[in-house]
Amino acid sequence: MHTDIAQAKTGPQPETRVRVWDPLVRVFHWTLVAAFATAFIVEDELLGVHIWAGYLALGLIGVRILWGLIGTRHARFTDFVRGPGAVFAYIKDAIAFRAPRYLGHNPAGGAMILALLISIGATGLTGLSLVDARGFEGEALEEVHEFFAFLSLGLILAHVGGVLFSSFAHGENLIAGMISGYKRRDV
Repeated sequence: MHTDIAQAKTGPQPETRVRVWDPLVRVFHWTLVAAFATAFIVEDELLGVHIWAGYLALGLIGVRILWGLIGTRHARFTDFVRGPGAVFAYIKDAIAFRAPRYLGHNPAGGAMILALLISIGATGLTGLSLVDARGFEGEALEEVHEFFAFLSLGLILAHVGGVLFSSFAHGENLIAGMISGYKRRDV
């Protein structure tokens, strides 16, 4: 009720939130989380589930690459992929708590997306190659597959750490934004 009185005195208030993440980006994100977690956790104990989770992850990555080329503004690679100089400058500024807030992905987040797409994609492709591999070739491929799986896990942990750090530094819940699609609009 007090808000209504304040609005009556000051006039209409601008929308404080803006939709940033479209449904495809959000469904992709959380489904990839589930697919990777499933494949990583069940490993060889439930090989069929592991393989299908890997197929799902590869399919999702294919869709995300396409959406990164033709999708909505903040889904497009052109909106968030920056060169190494911009990424390192952003990280340096973030450590000093002076990095600017981005409505879409910041340069470090953009680099992380690329790294995750490549690493999880390589995990899936090497896993797919294991289906027909035998002997030494199979053992070597399995080592490469496991390397990329653990690299992906490390990148995921770094990603979560970066999201939590940015949420704290900019005073907004980025995880909630990836669920609802909305972020705070700077007015």
